[in-house]
Amino acid sequence: MVQTLISKTILAGQKLVLLGKPIVSNRVFFSIRALADDATWYKSLVSFGDPLFRSFFVLNGPGKYFEARGEGIFQGDIWVYNQSEYDLEYTATEILI
Repeated sequence: MVQTLISKTILAGQKLVLLGKPIVSNRVFFSIRALADDATWYKSLVSFGDPLFRSFFVLNGPGKYFEARGEGIFQGDIWVYNQSEYDLEYTATEILI
């Protein structure tokens, strides 16, 4: 079992891969958190394998957190798009087996 912890700053209006596709192991858990003030509204999008963000999950308001667990969760690249006006810090955790 391997646990990965990542922290990255994404500039305002930019997007990047926060968690890359596992090469050898399988992902059984991951979480993504935008480290931002809960009282302020910051909008971020999370996309599962789609850098064009045609399908996405929204992190905004006080709910700046996403988590998934189990054997059937997404195994590809996880993209984050910072749609706010501010540079934001994001943290991600994944567990691979």
